[in-house]
Amino acid sequence: MSGNGDAAATAEENSSKMRVIRVGTRKSQLARIQTDSVVATLKALYPGLQFEIIAMSTTGDKILDTALSKIGEKSLFTKELEHALERNEVDLVVHSLKDLPTVLPPGFTIGAICKRESPYDAVVFHPKFVGKTLETLPEKSVVGTSSLRRAAQLQRKFPHLEFKSIRGNLNTRLRKLDELQEFSAIILAAAGLQRMGWQNRVGQILHPEECMYAVGQEGGCSVPVAVHTAMKDGQLYLTGGVWSLNGADSMQETMQATIHVPAQHEDGPEDDPQLVGITARNIPRRAQLAAESLGISLATLLLNKGAKNILDVARQLNDAH
Repeated sequence: MSGNGDAAATAEENSSKMRVIRVGTRKSQLARIQTDSVVATLKALYPGLQFEIIAMSTTGDKILDTALSKIGEKSLFTKELEHALERNEVDLVVHSLKDLPTVLPPGFTIGAICKRESPYDAVVFHPKFVGKTLETLPEKSVVGTSSLRRAAQLQRKFPHLEFKSIRGNLNTRLRKLDELQEFSAIILAAAGLQRMGWQNRVGQILHPEECMYAVGQEGGCSVPVAVHTAMKDGQLYLTGGVWSLNGADSMQETMQATIHVPAQHEDGPEDDPQLVGITARNIPRRAQLAAESLGISLATLLLNKGAKNILDVARQLNDAH
């Protein structure tokens, strides 16, 4: 008895001394699901650590009556969490890459990036338009989106539709769609709907020829830029585009580079949940540098061919409104 008791006491003492890692996140349900997934992976990798999730609201969560591109505040969904890191109230934070500012604050770094889920945009229709597509929606139908990237591309592709800003977390935006009778459809990230378990609400997945997807961290809320990538036979194909706010002016270019990656990693193993650092352990360094160089070369090409003028006008018009 005494032996068992001593063992139990020792285990309890050791448990109480386990290091606790404080993980910061936004309070939204989607952010919590994303953070829970990251923490579950970290627990599997580091069973000797404990994790405490600390949720908080951000400026972007609180200001819901203004388009993201109009607020004028940088780091809308990250600033409060950045301050918590600076004050040592949390040890790390989990974000969607698209929410991070293009330039991180001094002393901050991206410690790891999870394998990307579906990068595509999805259309969710009002119940009375279930079975439709954007192309078959009635003339002047209003489509909600919080993204200039989506609106600029889709206005060009579907001129018979009107696009209007819609804000709020996924629950709020879906409720506005279903209850307010203001929107015929809204555009959301397919990955977010998948994480929430709401795949049944997806009425249409937008393919790159309709709407190219977000670059990741580059760009910003007031810059309509997008990309599409494909890996085939050792070649990485990268298409990038910029648009005016109404989609009337646009510029797209495609470049390619040879990327020597083991075949099993070209598309990435579908069932591999492991986090990868900024230097992916399964991808040769030469391939990473070639991919990075391709992105820089494509951006430079677009800028040299006049993309900067399109983006400058887009920023000016956005600020004016």
